[in-house]
Amino acid sequence: MKNVATGINIALTATLLATLLLSSRQPENSSDTRELPQVIRSVNLNRNFSLAGEALPANNDDALDRLERELTINTYGHANTLMAIKYSSRYFPTIERILREERVHDDMKYVAVAESNLRNSSSSAGARGMWQFMRETAVSLGLEINNEVDERNHLEKSTRAAAIYLRRYKERFGSWTLAAAAYNMGGGGLSSEVQRQLSSNYYDLNLNEETGRYVFRVIAFKEIISRPLDFGYQLDPVDYYPPLDDYRIITISEPIPSLGEFARRYGISYRSLKLYNPWLISDKLTNPNRKTYEIKIPYQ
Repeated sequence: MKNVATGINIALTATLLATLLLSSRQPENSSDTRELPQVIRSVNLNRNFSLAGEALPANNDDALDRLERELTINTYGHANTLMAIKYSSRYFPTIERILREERVHDDMKYVAVAESNLRNSSSSAGARGMWQFMRETAVSLGLEINNEVDERNHLEKSTRAAAIYLRRYKERFGSWTLAAAAYNMGGGGLSSEVQRQLSSNYYDLNLNEETGRYVFRVIAFKEIISRPLDFGYQLDPVDYYPPLDDYRIITISEPIPSLGEFARRYGISYRSLKLYNPWLISDKLTNPNRKTYEIKIPYQ
């Protein structure tokens, strides 16, 4: 019996030590043993979704699965999505105004988010700017591109070009949903698929991987940016970036040998000049044809 009691005491002691060891590894005042205390949930699909007033078919499980993928990827792509939300207040007012002027549905502003996260970025294929125009397309829409000027980076001009482009596709294909798809893959390619598959409904078309995801990505950004708190993004008004609208316009038709000297002449930094005028991609503007340019000069 003594040996049995001794064995029991040893076992109890070992159990107690193990318990103390485990509890010492937990955070103080916490019973949570997770190393990363995140809350990861599936997105809620129990609601109606649409793009530009065109409903996503609620009884189409394939469409809902594809939407869930884009909502999940962009909900949990925290850094990029958070920055897109913050930049929306800086750029959406200008984009919304131009879309209204060009009779383009307001939801098409989310195309710019899907394209670039509202950044003047460059792709490996050569697309550039917030709307990610390829050079040939941009020039056909009247944007100037050379070694010193790239108006794909010009917010107002590139947005107007994108609005015209989208409106043309809407007129051609009959829906904003297909207009967005054509923006991604090109009108010729989409037209061929519509004819080959005998369907003019985006959600019924079997398209390439990128375009097959594209409209769902646009819808996902619409949902997240229009109601960020529902997706876990808690921002106060002060967290949003203000518009870059505190400037005056200087009209220039002569060459500018040095943009650094030009900036100094107006009492601003070279960095500020480039921030407000990202379409000026060189350190000079030789302007051999004496074109007239409008340059934004921020107030200091």
